[in-house]
Amino acid sequence: MTSRSEKFLREISDTLRDNILSFWLREMKDPTGGFYPQITSDGTLVEDAPRGIILNARIIWAFSAAYGKTGNKEYLLAATHAKDYFLSHFQDNRFGGVYWSVDKNGKRCDAKKQLYAQAFAIYGLSEYYRINPDDQALKMAVNLYKIVQKHFADKVSGGYIEALSRDFSPLEDMSLSEHDINARKTMNSHLHLLEAYANLYKVYPKEDLKENIEALLDIILGKVMDPVTGHLNLYFDDDWTVAGSGFSYGHDIETSWLALEAAFILHDADIINKVKPLCLRLATAGLEGMQEDGSMIYEVRSDGSVDTSRQWWVEAEALVGNLWLWKYHNDAGAFDRALALWEYIKKNLIDRKRGEWFWSCEQDGSHSDGDKAGFWKCPYHNSRMCLQVLEQL
Repeated sequence: MTSRSEKFLREISDTLRDNILSFWLREMKDPTGGFYPQITSDGTLVEDAPRGIILNARIIWAFSAAYGKTGNKEYLLAATHAKDYFLSHFQDNRFGGVYWSVDKNGKRCDAKKQLYAQAFAIYGLSEYYRINPDDQALKMAVNLYKIVQKHFADKVSGGYIEALSRDFSPLEDMSLSEHDINARKTMNSHLHLLEAYANLYKVYPKEDLKENIEALLDIILGKVMDPVTGHLNLYFDDDWTVAGSGFSYGHDIETSWLALEAAFILHDADIINKVKPLCLRLATAGLEGMQEDGSMIYEVRSDGSVDTSRQWWVEAEALVGNLWLWKYHNDAGAFDRALALWEYIKKNLIDRKRGEWFWSCEQDGSHSDGDKAGFWKCPYHNSRMCLQVLEQL
């Protein structure tokens, strides 16, 4: 191993332990149960904000995966703390599935059934079962998989519906966030359902699940990925007609390695050989967002304007994507790009004083006022980046 690689590994390991996970243990863990919902950019703890399922499911995943890599028992305790709260408060015991959010007392706040939410619940609970065989966690993960297949799967055109109401009846507004349009199907939810199903397959290797993972790969790389540009389209109607323009460099590069990882998990040479060149094309399209300072910009909006912010998750996924390009696609320059991204992250995104990462760094070098921790700001992209570096090197 070269001195550059050794230094990279050491810094990544230190960042995971001392900057990311330590922040969540110190600042966000609620001793009465679960984790606090929000810390603003100025460090203010907002205890009475809604507790979102995405934050809580990703916390389960992050601490479970970190324990699996490091053996640090404090991480196992944190994962269990998060899992217990999750099972007690986010499950819909009447209709099935998981709520979008609960209030500060753990009572349901927004009961809609977002596909994205079911996916991350599967992702977090299956990871927890991998490191601590908890039958209740696996049972819920498998039950959620069956619910998704029963209620969300489009049996006519393939893929999955974006959201449903609490009782799984049709929902008028299916948008995932204020940033998203109200579309029947989306790139983002299909990507993370693929990720969740692939993780579940590690502990639940059933043939029907494998078939559904392969179908998701076909959809993402055959319908979602634009055959002309190589970018991922974002929004679709039921029949996969594109419902909105624009694309996300961060999602392009993230999908390029997650899709290949899913193929590897299936241990099927035919699937890997089919997926691998498509992932390379997708990654190549995502690299169009790389900048001279080593960073990656966010996205091209539907009106054609460009969001040049360097968001924490985009930089993390770009680093991992380049690492996969180097290791699995024989792109010799990709390792240098990964190191350049790391230098950018160290200089511009890691908060050395308060811990964790800033939401984004703008073109002029200033930081946005996005949450330090919150509904969408979780120890997921950056901790996963660290774990991927430790695994791939």
